[in-house]
Amino acid sequence: MTKPIRINLALQGGGAHGAFTWGVLDRLLEEDGIEISAISGTSAGALNGAALKAGLVSGGSQDARENLDWLWSQIGALDEDSLPKWLEAFLPDPGVVSHSVEYALPYIWGEAAARMMSPYAWGALYENPLSRIVSEFDFGRVCSGEGPAFFVGATCVRDGKIRVFSGDQISVDAILASACLPTMFKAVELPDPLTGNTEAFWDGGYTGNPPLFPLFETAFPDDIVVININPMERRQTPRTPAEIRNRINEISFNASLLRELRAIDFVQRLLDEGAIQEGTRKRLRIHMIADDALMNDLSVATKTVPVPSLLLQLKQAGRRAAGDFLRDHKSDLGTRQSADLRAMFG
Repeated sequence: MTKPIRINLALQGGGAHGAFTWGVLDRLLEEDGIEISAISGTSAGALNGAALKAGLVSGGSQDARENLDWLWSQIGALDEDSLPKWLEAFLPDPGVVSHSVEYALPYIWGEAAARMMSPYAWGALYENPLSRIVSEFDFGRVCSGEGPAFFVGATCVRDGKIRVFSGDQISVDAILASACLPTMFKAVELPDPLTGNTEAFWDGGYTGNPPLFPLFETAFPDDIVVININPMERRQTPRTPAEIRNRINEISFNASLLRELRAIDFVQRLLDEGAIQEGTRKRLRIHMIADDALMNDLSVATKTVPVPSLLLQLKQAGRRAAGDFLRDHKSDLGTRQSADLRAMFG
């Protein structure tokens, strides 16, 4: 029997655009011969990762796919069976939907209110809408020592550094902290995994989106598959206030990932040049699954407003991107890197 190809998954955060990752995972879970050894996730990536991990521990790939379907049905996705396949061709273009939301008066008013009003101003009326969903996760399985290792990134407000929760440290509050945008939600207070002291946490995307370094452990395979949902490049210079805010959001949520990828590329160069001895540092192989063309058509508006039809379209786009990756690069897994870091940092 052929041994499965072992990989690590790095799941980016990006609000409701995390439905793209839902689709990627759905397709990967269909593929024979791939074993997920470790998962690192931030924000939406942490939610996807928790659903994935619990399902794999519960009953394998099919349970994981059902868990992910449940998660996104709670966030706002349509039941796929309620949308005939022929109708998908007539859905509005994702970019049209995104920009319609961006210029809708309720969204504009909500954005203006968020700039003038702190989430703390709501007092007893405050509620994090993700609490109900996250509290339904089976944390006995999310935190289990069985199945893939699972890491959740969040940002410590006090020192501005990344914190990584794993094992029994992962809780409802840890996942809510990982997805805590400070203009929308109150900081989440919970024990710091580093010190044990109670700290306030914000979204992990500011400092690790997602954190890659937990995947560097020797027990894990050398292949890291990054599912990227924030476009690295935009060819057009943003000019409108909405476009400028959107690009700032993308740059800030890619910055930490780019830093870690640059460090990996640096170590690869040192190994190639013989400056450090082979075996003294892990030679990681990076792979990326993304659809920058699609994400360039979207805006930050649909990260915070989950439009059901768009979530389903993002899932289908994720499935296509994963299918293309497997067709072109499955043979690279376990043997060579498919992401061109040299070109990225050339």
